Amino acid sequence: MSNGRQMRGSRFSWVSAVALAMGLLAAPVANAKDVEFMIDPGHTTVGFTVKHMFSNTTGRFDDFSGTLSLDPKTGVLSAVKGVVKTASVNTNHEKRDGHLKSPDFFNVEKIPTMTFVGKTFRQDGKKQVVTGDFTLLGVTKSVTWEIEFLGVGADPWGGTRAGFTATTTIDRKDYGMTFNKVLDNGGLLVGEEVSLRLDIEAMLPPAPKK
Repeated sequence: MSNGRQMRGSRFSWVSAVALAMGLLAAPVANAKDVEFMIDPGHTTVGFTVKHMFSNTTGRFDDFSGTLSLDPKTGVLSAVKGVVKTASVNTNHEKRDGHLKSPDFFNVEKIPTMTFVGKTFRQDGKKQVVTGDFTLLGVTKSVTWEIEFLGVGADPWGGTRAGFTATTTIDRKDYGMTFNKVLDNGGLLVGEEVSLRLDIEAMLPPAPKK
C-alpha cells in the first residue's frame, strides 16, 4: 500500500510540475516589464528615398502616429504599431507632391493611410529585427525592418524617452503602385525600389500628479 501511495504521490507531483511549467511557459513573463511609449511626431522623421531618372529623390511624411512597447532598461522591443497619413507626403516640390497624392501613386482620397504592425521580434547582433504586416494602397505584405537602438533615459520634463533608427526597402509594384515612364536611354523615370528610414524618438509621459 505504501508503495502505491508513493507512486500515486510521485505521479501527482510530476503532473503538478508539468502543469506548473506549462503555465509558466504560457504566461507573458518576457513582456511583463515592457511599457508602451508613444512616438513623438515633433522629434521623429518618417522618410523615404527613391531613384528619379539619374539621381535620388528624398521625401517624408509629416502626419503620423504610433506606439512602441519596450523594455525601458534595454530598449528591446516587443510590439510596434504605426499609421501614416499619405496625404502628408512632402518632397519640397508642390507639383510633385500633388502627383504623388494622385491615383498614380498614393491615391490619398481613396486610401488615406499606410500602416505597419509588428509580428515577430528578434535580436541580430547589436541590432533588432522586426517583421510584420505593412499595408499600402490596401495591399498587405510582410516587411522586415532592421532597427538600431540609440538609447533611453529621462528627459528634462520628467518623462522618459527612447530613440531608434529603423530601415527597410520595399518594391512599390508589390502594392500596385506601377506608374512609370521609360526614358530615351531605356531607363525608368521613377525607381521601383523605395528605401524607408524612420528616425524615431518615443516618449513615456510623466506619471500624473496625485
